[in-house]
Amino acid sequence: MNKLLLTALLATLPFTATAHETRSADLTIQHPWSRVMPAASVNGAAYFLIENTGKQADRLLSAQTPRAKKAELHTHIHDNGVMRMREVEGGVAIPAGQSVKFAPGGLHVMLMGLNSPLQKGEHFPLTLKFERKGEVKLDVVVEDGMPAAMPMQH
Repeated sequence: MNKLLLTALLATLPFTATAHETRSADLTIQHPWSRVMPAASVNGAAYFLIENTGKQADRLLSAQTPRAKKAELHTHIHDNGVMRMREVEGGVAIPAGQSVKFAPGGLHVMLMGLNSPLQKGEHFPLTLKFERKGEVKLDVVVEDGMPAAMPMQH
């Protein structure tokens, strides 16, 4: 009886799927997300996984969103023991038959000049521009997610 009651109770709770993806021909962009930011933050980042199931490579050239004044492709580098963020010049290669991960501490879309701080549960549009595929529109979900990355110089 207790198992039946627990099952019934769980069935009435709201269900939120955290995994989502966007498919566009040979490219699949999985789980676009961003991290909750403190009220004083004017910058943020977006993360996702790009999978290229095709036989030809592509290149992510740029990103844009109405949620920020500017969006740039960035990565982290180690420079004499200091972690630094740098813009990726020339875009990010997406090799045929491979995946490229955009994640904290590595590649990411830097969102500069946010209209307001990123809040849990919020969704916002992000458009990625690829060399071959063209534009792919994503729906980014703001999550509590992983702990903040280590301090870095920009």
